[in-house]
Order: sequence, then structure tokens, then C-alpha cells
Amino acid sequence: MTKAAILVDVLRRELKTKGITYHELANRISMSESSIKRMFASKNITLQRLDEILDATNIGLHDLTMRSYEESLIDELSYEQEEELIRDRKKFIVAVSAMNYLTLEQIVAIYNISEPDVIAYLVRLDHLGILELLPNNRIKLLISRTFRWIPNGPIQKFHRRESFADYLDAAFDRQFESMQFISVMLSKQSSSTFMTRFKQLAHDISDQHKLDSVLPFDDKHRMSFMLAARPWIPQYFQEMIRPEYVANYHQRHGKK
Repeated sequence: MTKAAILVDVLRRELKTKGITYHELANRISMSESSIKRMFASKNITLQRLDEILDATNIGLHDLTMRSYEESLIDELSYEQEEELIRDRKKFIVAVSAMNYLTLEQIVAIYNISEPDVIAYLVRLDHLGILELLPNNRIKLLISRTFRWIPNGPIQKFHRRESFADYLDAAFDRQFESMQFISVMLSKQSSSTFMTRFKQLAHDISDQHKLDSVLPFDDKHRMSFMLAARPWIPQYFQEMIRPEYVANYHQRHGKK
């Protein structure tokens, strides 16, 4: 979808949020309702008409363009794209480094990857839509604040297989380290509430990551947060559960 089409879609939602119908908008800018409908359906609005709509509805151009830009960013790669990244470890390193706002020079200085190879990988990441490679090999990220790897996709499987055990092999007792494993009984409503807050925390971390990107590289250090939640009973607990309890539980909850 083109950026102009995304902007029109965002404008339509803004009108809906404000409770402004096509009929009311038509009256405000002296157009027929049918013309308004055709304009939004074709996603073809002139700059002059856009200016009239924004003035008539008290919608800010800055807010509209910012929302449009955010919606043009990618939230997730395709399964095939993730497979491509993880097949080539150097490409994956360059991708993650770019997502961490490292420059070309910093990637080359840190990793044993030549500058021509890093540039070639960045060009490919540009084609994948992860970033835009600007003049002088500057990097502009094109991923949203809610970007994530595909659940149970190639990269999550890779991390489960090769990274998680290494990540958890620590005492978590040093500065900037913490781990709390909490197992509780909650209602469905409470679970839903905490999951919403859980996702907001992930968004907050992502937002701070972007804000701190302007700081000098030496003023930052790498941090990895493992955020996870699921209904779960350890295997050694399951082995001790009475079969009759399992049967009664499934019967009460309509499970086979």
C-alpha cells in the first residue's frame, strides 16, 4: 500500500473516532456526500482538499502524518524472510545490529565482517523492508515499536535452541540483572489485565530504546529482556497429578 493510501485510511479512522460522518464532512467542506465517498474509496485526495478537510475537522497534519508513518512501518517479517536471516549468521548479526541503531562503522568495528559485506547485507535488508539505506550508508529503520519475531517462527526457534539456555545460565545477582519467576492462580479477567500491562511494558522498552538511540554509543550497554507468560505446570508437577483429578477437571471444563 502506498504512503498516500495509508494516509487516507488513517484520515478515515480519525473521522470515525471523532464521530464525523461523510454526510457531515460533505456539509462542512461544501461537497456532495457521494463525492466524499468516491474520494475516500479511490484514496485520491488533493493537497488542497486535504487542507480543507483538516481545517473543517480540527485534525492536525502533524498527528495525521505521524500516525500514517507509524502504520507504514513493519510489525513482522514473513516466515521466508526470517528463514533467510537466520540461514546466514552474519546477515542476522547485521540485521540485529541495525535494529539496535548501530552505524555501519560501528558494526564493522565490533564484528569480524568486512565493510563491503556489511553494505551488501544492508542493501538486502533494505529490499526486505527492514531499513532504508540512505546516502553515505546511513541507516533508517522501518520497523514499528510493536515489531516482533514470528511466534514459533524461525528466529524464535533458533533462540530456543541456541540462546535461551545460555541467557538463563546466570545468577541474576549483578547490577542491571534481575529475574523473578512467579507462579500464581488468577482469574481470566485478571490474566487479561496483566497481559495488557505486559504488552505495554514491552512497548515502553521499545520506545526507550528509540529515545536512547541518540545517546553516544559508549554511554549505552546491551540489555536483553525476556518477557513471557503462559498457563503452565512444570512436568514434575504433572507427573504427580492424580489421573482422576485430570478426568474430573476436563469434564468440568468440557474437554476430552
